[in-house]
Amino acid sequence: MTKTMKAAILEMYGKPFRITDIPVPVPGPGEVLVRVAASGVNPLDTKIHAGAAEHARHPLPAILGIDLAGTVEAVGSAVTDFRPGDEVYGMAGGVGGLQGTLAEYVAVDADLLAVKPANLSMHEAAALPAVVITAWEGLVDRMAVGAGETVLIQGGAGGVGHVAVQLARAFGAEVFATGSPHSRAIIERLGGTFIDRTEPVSDYVLRLTGGRGFDRVYDTVGGAALDASFQAVRRFGHVVSCLGWGTHALSSLSFKEATYSGVFILRPLLSGDGRRHHREILDHATQKVEAGWLTPVLDERRFTLNTACDAYRVIKEGMARGKLVLDIASGEHGGEQTAVRPLR
Repeated sequence: MTKTMKAAILEMYGKPFRITDIPVPVPGPGEVLVRVAASGVNPLDTKIHAGAAEHARHPLPAILGIDLAGTVEAVGSAVTDFRPGDEVYGMAGGVGGLQGTLAEYVAVDADLLAVKPANLSMHEAAALPAVVITAWEGLVDRMAVGAGETVLIQGGAGGVGHVAVQLARAFGAEVFATGSPHSRAIIERLGGTFIDRTEPVSDYVLRLTGGRGFDRVYDTVGGAALDASFQAVRRFGHVVSCLGWGTHALSSLSFKEATYSGVFILRPLLSGDGRRHHREILDHATQKVEAGWLTPVLDERRFTLNTACDAYRVIKEGMARGKLVLDIASGEHGGEQTAVRPLR
């Protein structure tokens, strides 16, 4: 194995990465050395790059990149769940001073990794970890979504949203999702009932629920969409948001005796607590993917370490049409893929 690797180093916020050779990390106790094939790009990555994500606490110089799919190269002491050659994916670092995935290799806490779905390429699998964990914690851990319930997803064609639509359906819920007109085809293809995000909340609540409201509402947009979620939920219902950073009036929620929960998936990376649960979620996700219930919606454009800033720009400008993924390993082309695979 080579002793050096290519990595994208961020030395100043908002500036281009410097692509350079650095030593390959050595896995410590409980860690796995992964040869990175692909790295998913999330909006949080662009905020860290711009220096606008204080909650992520990632000091410079830094290697960014939260998600990965790759192959186990070596394992540290006390690691018994993985061996060299295993194909894995996970939400590995890129925050809190942990090395990110914009590099050819990364040493990762084994608890953050899971076996990659066999029916996805590395390119496809790298799109999933952060958005799957976010969607799962909201739908399953916080609101315990169940069969026969009505679930509204605010932003159903986004990174977290398109996964939430599929997972809610996999648990037997009837799913509705807001979006812009150009996202209608994706939402409907994934099995959700489309709601134009410009339609007044009172109108679509009356039209789709007879005025009762939705049993569960997952806000993946934040801001005004979270306020709308409080209006859209039924009495004794539950609202979850993964972007509840603002100040919001709770009166509409309180009068309905409904409840609210937040999702913050960075805590295990920042504190070290609860990392094993990330693996548990991804293990469940692997089962859903292999059973045909879950598939990533990907932007067809290709990016590498050398064009990482171009991918970040696409996201910041709101021009992504699905998840963006960087191919890190030489020759990783992701196999055949379509915008949306057949679903159950």
